[in-house]
Amino acid sequence: MKALVFLLVLGNLLFYAFSAGYFGRPDNPDAGRVEQQVAPDRMRIVSRGEAPAGAPPKEAVVEEVKPAEELPPVTKTEPEKPAAPEPEAKVEKTAVCLSWRPLPAADADRLATLLSKRFADFKQSRKTLPSEGNGWWVHIPPLPNKADADKKAGELRDLGITDFFVVQDVPARFAISLGVFTNEKGGQERLAELKGKGVRSAVLAPRPSKDSLVTIQARGPAGDKAAILAAVGQALPKSEALICK
Repeated sequence: MKALVFLLVLGNLLFYAFSAGYFGRPDNPDAGRVEQQVAPDRMRIVSRGEAPAGAPPKEAVVEEVKPAEELPPVTKTEPEKPAAPEPEAKVEKTAVCLSWRPLPAADADRLATLLSKRFADFKQSRKTLPSEGNGWWVHIPPLPNKADADKKAGELRDLGITDFFVVQDVPARFAISLGVFTNEKGGQERLAELKGKGVRSAVLAPRPSKDSLVTIQARGPAGDKAAILAAVGQALPKSEALICK
């Protein structure tokens, strides 16, 4: 084993000495290369740093750079807005005005009650035609019902007025009497006094009696005209309805 190691070390030393030139080198270092050439007689020098004669010079090839095709401008398209719904056609509700005149007070009360119960959409107005010789009175015209009459009475009390009463009998039911006078002058003085205290709805008129006649107007949907005429004609056969404005 030691002999093998010794031989390996000795071989390495000899190779190093040979490669380092301890055993001698030729004067021309390229001499060894000549011996290594393969077929040197077939080698031919073409040129020494110059292009060989007859060889066309190389032209630089310049590639034409074509401009990029222009793209059409991009236009932003807004999303279509949904069409606004068409407004619904408004159905106009036409009104009709009906008038019954002249009616005795009792018949007028029956007509007013019928309209209130069966045709509540109709707004009523009532006017009494007083008979002559009963004097004059200051009053607030008849109100539609007792509740409205009581409300108006409360407003009078708030103004400091207490000498009044709500009429319960026909033909001026639910009117508010503010004074009865034998002549027109006395009534005018009372009316001026009430106006000064803030009463705006009081009027002066001849005093009605039980023999007075009453006119009633009702205004409501035109579609109920036939029904209301039929109902009133059945309840009051002698009544006559007129078209009013």
